[in-house]
Amino acid sequence: MKFLKFLLFVILIVVIAGAIYFGTQDGTYQIEASREINAPREVVYDIVNEYKTWEEWGPWKKEEPTMVFNYADKTSGEGASYSWQGEVDGSMTTTEAVPGISLKQDMTLQTPGGERKPEVYWTFETTEQLATIATWGIKGEHTLMDKVYFAFTGMDFEADMQEMYEQGLTGLEAAAREEIGKYNVNIDGITQYSGGFYLYRTTSAKAPSVPTIMSQNYNGISTFMSENNIAVTGMPFTIYNETFPNGDVIMTNALPVREKIIVAGDTNVFSGYMPTVTAVKVTLVGNYINLGEAWSTAMKHVQDKGYTLSNEKPFEVYVTDPQDHPNPADWITEIYVPIEDLK
Repeated sequence: MKFLKFLLFVILIVVIAGAIYFGTQDGTYQIEASREINAPREVVYDIVNEYKTWEEWGPWKKEEPTMVFNYADKTSGEGASYSWQGEVDGSMTTTEAVPGISLKQDMTLQTPGGERKPEVYWTFETTEQLATIATWGIKGEHTLMDKVYFAFTGMDFEADMQEMYEQGLTGLEAAAREEIGKYNVNIDGITQYSGGFYLYRTTSAKAPSVPTIMSQNYNGISTFMSENNIAVTGMPFTIYNETFPNGDVIMTNALPVREKIIVAGDTNVFSGYMPTVTAVKVTLVGNYINLGEAWSTAMKHVQDKGYTLSNEKPFEVYVTDPQDHPNPADWITEIYVPIEDLK
């Protein structure tokens, strides 16, 4: 009996000593991972902000394919939430959402050792190259039971979380790449384009420099119009006066105006007029890098239908402003190939 009492006393001493030891160990933690993603900040933010996308790019489903996700009525923005059932059940609620900038989320985990409530956070920054630095972090405090468990099992909590977050950011990068790469080319058929007056610059350009020269031309026209209090009455468009097999072009970049403008003085901005034309219309929804395919589709349609090209030059209208639509998948470009009137 004395030995049993002594043994219990020793065990009690060990337990107390262990509790004191582990209790004095710092249990606070903060773990984060960052990734540069070649996509607009708004696009990356929107993916993370919508909980229904997490099932696609998050790392959990790969490790636990049987995990079940449940979504609340609101799944994006402040107050959004979702939950999951798996080896460890849990839920997540967005407590703060600054569009395009940051997110804060409260997580609840039902672990064998009890409920845990770490805080999750995201930040999104734009680089000079217009990519996005996405940072995903988590912070909280380990309980005494957590610290004992980690000590006896050898589990490296921080390393495991770091690896999981890195995998998640890889999935997020793939999701962003897929999102901005979406596009569609649609043949709208024959239409009447009303034309009108416009101010323009005409330039020859090598294929690689077309976007840069186009931007310079529109900036120059816009500056001229602003200095002379001339209002723009529509979206920018480009007339292709001549195209060459190597991709070089002679192009007219134009902005529509209400009436004929008399241009005086030393300027390289000119006034033009487009008559009403009958044209085959093709619409591209997506990044401008897909314009080549859209133009090929338009010209093939003209050929397949046996239409005769008119003397008017083909042109494209930029329906959406990229500054207002950060996601290239939302850009709309209308292509017009003028043809002779059908008899």
